[in-house]
Parts: sequence; structure tokens; C-alpha cells
Amino acid sequence: MSIMLEVKNLTKHFPLGKGRVVHAVDDLSFVLKKGKTLGLVGESGCGKSTVARTVTRIYEPTAGHIFLDGQDITSMNQKTLKPLRRKMQMIFQDPYASLNARMTVRDIIAEPLKAHDVTANRKEIDELVFDMLALVGLGDEHARRYAHEFSGGQRQRICIARALILRPDIVICDEPISALDVSIQAQIVNMLKDFQNERNLTYLFIAHDLSMVRYVSDDVGVMYLGQLVEYSSSEAIYQNPLHPYTKGLLGSIPIPNPVLARARVKSEIEGDLPSPIDPPHGCRFHTRCPYKMDICMKVEPLLEKQDGEHAVACHLYG
Repeated sequence: MSIMLEVKNLTKHFPLGKGRVVHAVDDLSFVLKKGKTLGLVGESGCGKSTVARTVTRIYEPTAGHIFLDGQDITSMNQKTLKPLRRKMQMIFQDPYASLNARMTVRDIIAEPLKAHDVTANRKEIDELVFDMLALVGLGDEHARRYAHEFSGGQRQRICIARALILRPDIVICDEPISALDVSIQAQIVNMLKDFQNERNLTYLFIAHDLSMVRYVSDDVGVMYLGQLVEYSSSEAIYQNPLHPYTKGLLGSIPIPNPVLARARVKSEIEGDLPSPIDPPHGCRFHTRCPYKMDICMKVEPLLEKQDGEHAVACHLYG
């Protein structure tokens, strides 16, 4: 199966001045196959959204390489990159903040068509916009309204329509359901899965809801403080998690059955996420790990395969 997105040793640092640097993403590598979904999970502040904005070149990478459908887009200038942007679109976390309050829904969804010179014919634009509104479960009458007139779920549908109107090959979903009610989350996720089946779309799905990530993802990468600590198929991650951090994340998923919840072995993660300005030496998780050894505080573990495609960065498996 061919690869749609490949990221090699991606690094993104934000300088703060006086020698201080935010280590948002450090030496991150993964591949995303065409027509598949890679779920990227981790606590808030671990660098997931920075990854999304860096692979789309909203942020410029500090180091590493980004390959989109085999082409290295890492250092392309904006003029050369523009035609390739049609292949990769993004759905942002906050649907209200990502919609222009002064534009009608029709103009919001049509904006990518104009930006990429798809068509200048108003009738054709209206037809494409109305088709997309119908596709995401909205009507023609919604085209004349403004973002503030819609619910959160409807606004996210508008964002999805805007992302899909160029018929991209890959969509970066940056926590697209975190601001929505649970019932609306299921509707949006099912809609995204339907689009994937119909159009052979590729998704990078970023979230902190592990149960939802399991439902939508073929592969899963677990991030901690800017680095991947575990990477494998979705079923392998959920059936046999290896890294203590992954086990802690899975242990925090609520279980509706109180008997099973009480019987579950406690594996919650204790303590706070360290500052990315001064990440711990050695394994970055050692300050919160119940299994830490002397080597964990001195040597940074490499992300290495343990069983087939299951890779983990942990000295317990050294």
C-alpha cells in the first residue's frame, strides 16, 4: 500500500529569547498510508497540534522532512507548495474560531475554490457549495447565514465542508470533536468515516479521547512531551500496550460498569506534565513513571520495534 504522508525526524522548537526554547516536537517520525487513519494521542501540551500545523506548513519545521505523496514539501516556497495544498486540508479544533464571523457560510465554503482558482463562475461555485452542504447534512438555506447562527456541531460540519470541497487526498483532523457534545461527536466521526469510504480519504486524526481514536484509527501513535513513545496498529495498542504512559492513558478511560471499574488495576498517571522548555534528561516520562530505573534518568530510549510493527521507546524493553 502506497504512503500518503511520511514524516522523518520532524522537530519544531519555538525560541523564547535569552537562550530559552520550547521543545514542542522532537525527532518525530511516522508514515500514513493512503486511505487509512493514523490516530495521534496524548495529554494536552504534548505537541499533537504542533505536529498538525507543522506537517501542513502553517508552522515552519525546525528540522526533519515532510513527504506528501512522495514529494518533499519541507522547504518548498509558498508558490511551489500552493498546488500541493489542494491535496492536504485541515479541520481545526475550535469550529467557531476557525470560521470568519463576517462571512456567510456560502463564502466560507467557497473560499478554497477561489484561493486555488478552481472556478470563477458564480453559478458553478454555488452548485459546489450546495452539494457540500447537502453532503454534511445541511441545506441550501444555510448558505446565507453566519457562523454565530449555528450550533457547535453544525459549525464543525461547515468546517468539514470547507476542508472537503477541494476533494483533498488527506485531511488533518486536529481534535475536531473535542468541543462537541458526546452525541454530536459520534455523528461527526461517523460522517468522516463515511467520507473516507466513499472518497478513499486519508486522515491524521488527533485527539485525547482514546476510545474514539480506537474507533476511527487503523494505526495509533502515542505522544509524550513532543516525542512518540509507542506506535503500532490500533488493536495492538489497545490489546497489548507496552509503554507505562500508554497503559496509564488506557487506564483513565471511563468504564460504564462500576464492578469492572473497581476491579481494574490502577494505572493512572500521577503528577503533572513537565515543562517543554526544560524537558527531563533521559526518558522524558521518568519523572512520572512507576517503573523508572537509573538508566531512565540518564539515557533517552529509542523508539524500537518489539514485535512486528509494534514499536516502543522504553528501557523496560531494551
